[in-house]
Amino acid sequence: MIPLPIKASRDVIERVDRLEITFNRHGIDRFGVSKSEIARGYTIARWFAQSYFSTSVYGVENIPKAGRVMLVGNHSGGVAIDAMIVLGSTFFDMEPPRLAQGMAEKFLNRVPVLSEILSRMGQFTGLPEHAARLLEDERMLLVFPEGARGTAKLFPERDSLVGFGTGFMRLALANRSPILPFAFVGGGEAVPTVTNLVQLGKLIGVPYIPVTPWLLPVPRPVDLQLLYGSPMFFEGTGREEDHVIRGYVDQVKDKIQGLISQGRALREGRLQESELELT
Repeated sequence: MIPLPIKASRDVIERVDRLEITFNRHGIDRFGVSKSEIARGYTIARWFAQSYFSTSVYGVENIPKAGRVMLVGNHSGGVAIDAMIVLGSTFFDMEPPRLAQGMAEKFLNRVPVLSEILSRMGQFTGLPEHAARLLEDERMLLVFPEGARGTAKLFPERDSLVGFGTGFMRLALANRSPILPFAFVGGGEAVPTVTNLVQLGKLIGVPYIPVTPWLLPVPRPVDLQLLYGSPMFFEGTGREEDHVIRGYVDQVKDKIQGLISQGRALREGRLQESELELT
């Protein structure tokens, strides 16, 4: 095990102790998640969310305090800033704190050190069997149905949505899990991508390398908005015909687009916090 090279903050350790997860005497849960790695990782995440970026979170009260749920939202920001901000929000902004566990892109599993650190923090390769096991254990999953295509959006497309996969909906139906839509706004400003180097990315084992006006995809310290809607419930078994599943997916997609529009309006001063509609 290769630990993150940082000392965990005492108050972060206290929040880890209040997670609704059973750890053994070595601080490891049944899926291999490590208390010490969570504490170190979220100490880093808090600095980015609160000190490097300025992050405003709305509607966190819509997230169930316990039980299985799938957080489903838009991908943006070139280098998956959104995942870090969402994971941090459920840990720091919820009482009691909750650990959201993401379904990481498969290429990350090929990066030796990073792969081990992510899994120790509860972020597993996005395989259906992993997700099903976590939901059966009443965990909270973070899902980006756009996949890597979402973070590859160019600056003019930053608040749009590309095609959603349907696997998340079949998973939710099969496991009787509510879906909680969310929108992340500001990632396109943090990493304003002008083009993506796909061939170069393939050479080093990633889908692409985003290029910004300053060439490297180093995020700018900008304001970020994260909006959570209310849970959505769908009836079914997960074995429905494609057109039924696609109809359900479109409902989730429309909800997320509406949240993005509200986040954009907040960002531009066309909407006040008191005017948000998140239920």
